[in-house]
Amino acid sequence: MKLSELAKELQNARCTGEAEITGLCIDSRVAGRGELFFAFRGTHVDSHDFAQEAEARGAVAIVCERDTGVTCPQLFVEDVREAMSRIAAAFYAHPEREMKFFGVTGTNGKTTTAYLLRSILLAHGVRTGIIGTLGAEYANRRVAPVLTTPDPVFLFSLLADMRESGVEAVVMEVSAHALALKKELPIVYEGAIFTNLTQDHLDFFGDMQAYGEAKRALFCRQRCRRAFLNADDPFTATLKKGGMPYETYGLEEPADDFAVIEREGMLGTRMLLNLNDELVEAEIALTGRHNVLNALAAAAAARAFGARAEEIALGIGSLKGVDGRLEYAGSMNGGAVFVDFAHTPDGLKKSLSALREHCRGRLFVLFGCGGNRDRAKRPVMGEIASTLADFCIVTSDNPRYEDPCSIMAEIEAGIPSKNYVAIEERERAIAYALQHLQAGDILLVAGKGGERTQEIMGIKYAYDDKTVITSLIGKGSH
Repeated sequence: MKLSELAKELQNARCTGEAEITGLCIDSRVAGRGELFFAFRGTHVDSHDFAQEAEARGAVAIVCERDTGVTCPQLFVEDVREAMSRIAAAFYAHPEREMKFFGVTGTNGKTTTAYLLRSILLAHGVRTGIIGTLGAEYANRRVAPVLTTPDPVFLFSLLADMRESGVEAVVMEVSAHALALKKELPIVYEGAIFTNLTQDHLDFFGDMQAYGEAKRALFCRQRCRRAFLNADDPFTATLKKGGMPYETYGLEEPADDFAVIEREGMLGTRMLLNLNDELVEAEIALTGRHNVLNALAAAAAARAFGARAEEIALGIGSLKGVDGRLEYAGSMNGGAVFVDFAHTPDGLKKSLSALREHCRGRLFVLFGCGGNRDRAKRPVMGEIASTLADFCIVTSDNPRYEDPCSIMAEIEAGIPSKNYVAIEERERAIAYALQHLQAGDILLVAGKGGERTQEIMGIKYAYDDKTVITSLIGKGSH
């Protein structure tokens, strides 16, 4: 594909020459012959400085915001990140124009809501793919997770393969980072769901206002044709100003779509959904009011695009849990063990509150906080855990380049009680927790959910909470 053809996708772009583009590249170390290299300012490095390396390895043109000193053609643009999204879409023949897209954004609940919506759309007879924190799934294929929303080059190549595989609709988790970095900019969503806005990612955004503004970018007439907004979250009032058609869903505040919880158990919930006065009886294989809210959001979005009541009920009921989302992992000495991705104050609070409703004995929680991420939430999560649980086990969770003990100490600063223990090694911490379970107790192992690695000093080691729990239960936790 000619560089000049790709340049037509952009406004105010200036090209210094022509080149035949055979591939796209964002890493100078793996640049190949015939590829177009994108030079942009990253969080830690400016890849403009590596443009000459990319050229030496075979790149035939550079997309940049300033002169990089290369001899090959340069495509000068105002914003390389925006250019990368638009060029990637064009290079892969605009797959976003040939499928229906549904976006889900919010601090918590994105993954569960996305899987519920996908399940309903499948019941509706629509060949549906999904992209998110757990990776991508479509046409009997699974792609390992990289980021919640992949970078543009990978994202649009993935969408192109989905299109070739006969996918008709795509449900995507759209992270605040993706919106801020314009990763999926050319996509216009048939429906966009907002789950909630609570504290997270302040290491990147700085404050809640900037974090909220990133989410807000999705909710405008240019980006989504209809929005589904959580009436129980205060930020919805801001999103309503986006100018797009919308409807609200909720359990606490007046809403277009709401639900009545008929029966709630530790492993499932039966509910009556009222979707703009159409009633749907459904049962979800998850517990907690927050999961009812997730189901309500998915049902409202699916109904607006043609799903019938029986298809909504079938879709919700056929989803037998979501990997690492308040997932039952086994029993030890009569105590139940759950694994959850909860890694934010709000997420931890919701999961503990949900399990407290069904706890006949003591409620235990085991968790840590990720390194090189929002430090402000660490003592907050410590306080929430100590308030809602009877006993806390503070441990390590993706310490990255930080000292795990320092992270744990910041969590401990928020724990006012003495009902906790700190054990750095996560597997040993889980063994400790399991040994102390008795009949009627519940243990929540939080933070990692369906993750399959533990990141320490730049290396991702194979690790899975559920595998560890199953192994320790089989050994009697010794």
